[in-house]
Amino acid sequence: MSQIFDLAIIGGGINGCGIARDAAGRGNSVFLCEMNDLASATSSASTKLIHGGLRYLEYYEFRLVREALMEREVLWRIAPHIVSPMRFVLPHHAGLRPAWLLRLGLFLYDHLGGRRLLPPTRTVDLTRDEVGRPLKPGRYTRGFEYSDCTVDDARLVVLTARDAADRGAVIATRTRATELARVDDLWRITTEDAASGARHVVEARALVNAGGPWVEDVLAHGAGNGTGAKIRLVQGSHIVVPKLYAHDRAYIFQNSDGRIVFAIPYRDDFTLIGTTDRDYHGDPARVAATSEEIAYLCEAVGEYLATSVTPDDVVWSYAGVRPLYDDGASEAKAATRDYVLALDASKGAPLLSVYGGKITTYRRLAEEALEQLAPYLPGRKAGEGWTASAPLPGGDVEVRAFPALAGQLMRDYPFLAADHANRLAHAYGTRATTWLGEARSMADLGRAFGATLTEREVNYLITQEWARTAEDVVWRRSKLGLRMSAAEIAALDAWMKAASGVVAERDAANSP
Repeated sequence: MSQIFDLAIIGGGINGCGIARDAAGRGNSVFLCEMNDLASATSSASTKLIHGGLRYLEYYEFRLVREALMEREVLWRIAPHIVSPMRFVLPHHAGLRPAWLLRLGLFLYDHLGGRRLLPPTRTVDLTRDEVGRPLKPGRYTRGFEYSDCTVDDARLVVLTARDAADRGAVIATRTRATELARVDDLWRITTEDAASGARHVVEARALVNAGGPWVEDVLAHGAGNGTGAKIRLVQGSHIVVPKLYAHDRAYIFQNSDGRIVFAIPYRDDFTLIGTTDRDYHGDPARVAATSEEIAYLCEAVGEYLATSVTPDDVVWSYAGVRPLYDDGASEAKAATRDYVLALDASKGAPLLSVYGGKITTYRRLAEEALEQLAPYLPGRKAGEGWTASAPLPGGDVEVRAFPALAGQLMRDYPFLAADHANRLAHAYGTRATTWLGEARSMADLGRAFGATLTEREVNYLITQEWARTAEDVVWRRSKLGLRMSAAEIAALDAWMKAASGVVAERDAANSP
């Protein structure tokens, strides 16, 4: 490429895409490369929460909790299709944290973050309230119910990247940065396309290392390491089981080891359980939930629920490696979830490396990153922060009006069943109509791959959301892998490989 970008970003997780979106919206030219698919590592392996982090109060992380609490309603407002409010039930467990301490923590939780729309905490009589029925009879009598939000984490990343691209950013997926060098006050980045092996050189005035678990690998490819910061890799694993109870509240369970485990209603028919915390050593690309972790999660919820959960009940498990800033904490569970932005401008063109962070605070992290980089951008293109009020693609609907969107889709497209319309509303928001178009029947949507997934939707995911494989579609841009058979997924993958080849040829023909 002959263009000199204002900013190059390595890493297509939530932090890299968040910085790309913010920078592009402030008028900067942006190039982002990701060696795999967007959100293919840590950012799609979260507990699917937008939350303040109640347990972080125990570690006196008041700034982080306050910032995260403030972000809950911000993200809900800009993305009401993929961010949803949820109530969490915290049963009091005799012998663990005392009830007064839980109530004090929840009082702070209610008042630290400027809560406006989310309802406050209430005390619950678990012997009378419906949220007590799934619990072991007689063991838990008192609890607390408070507010947080859930999120489709991988879609949050993809939609953030989509908005960045709509504002002019170049998003290059499956493109690895193989060499980095400072040359004449510029960064020269050599990239390699994973499919074709083609190599290109990109130049930029500033470089952001948002490699997540690979942040130190990026430094080793020529960026150097003048920051002195260190990373601590912590594995978090989750399991999904068939729905464990009928109501719509989630649970947060305390364990005798000091950790907490969530049980969260998931995709209508399932319950999501997680997470674990253990130091990880090895290739982050090979992380997987271990049998030990799966057993731990089953036992953790079994301590509370009347219904037993065993490893045989698990229909899906996943794991991610959190790239936490190494603050010297003795235990993985105590390591800070706060982010650190390490700027190295001592040798010419600036390098900003991102350590730690959590999905809830990605937007604020991006704002701070742009503030640090502003002196090095042409014309000081820092501008004013804008992402708190600009909706993500499909999110241009009021939070209180969003529940009616699925019904509107059914009125506009009467052939859509209720569960199909609801899925599309929660995945695409108002942008569902951009690919439904003038369709008047399911046949108009082309081949049916299973679980309401159709050819027209997959084409949209290929052309607008960088999907290339069935895994991209059924485990990241949707969770239809929970409902599709292995044969259906294999057939989808074969079809997509052919379709993606056509797209790649077209893009190559149109490239400069």
